[in-house]
Amino acid sequence: MVTCYLRYVIDPFKLKEFEHYAKLWIPLVEKFGGNHHGYFMPHEGANDIALALFSFPNLAEYERYRAQAAEDPDCQAAMKYYAETKCFLSFERSFMRPVFE
Repeated sequence: MVTCYLRYVIDPFKLKEFEHYAKLWIPLVEKFGGNHHGYFMPHEGANDIALALFSFPNLAEYERYRAQAAEDPDCQAAMKYYAETKCFLSFERSFMRPVFE
């Protein structure tokens, strides 16, 4: 299993817009075989950082998701929403492997 960790620098004046953007992507990741663990919005401390975590069985499945998402009308609509709102300023993507008992 591989987990994608996304760290967003968000516009603190556009929290509602970013939360809407996040809610668009959760079912889209799952549509393509991923397991979304949610977005994590600022609560205390820094008000401009948000996180997202989602997993795929392996990196090849993640890459398949990326290719399919690029062609999917719902994913394109989510990206259009971002382009219109600019609800985040940047993001970093890392891949982790979970460790369980």
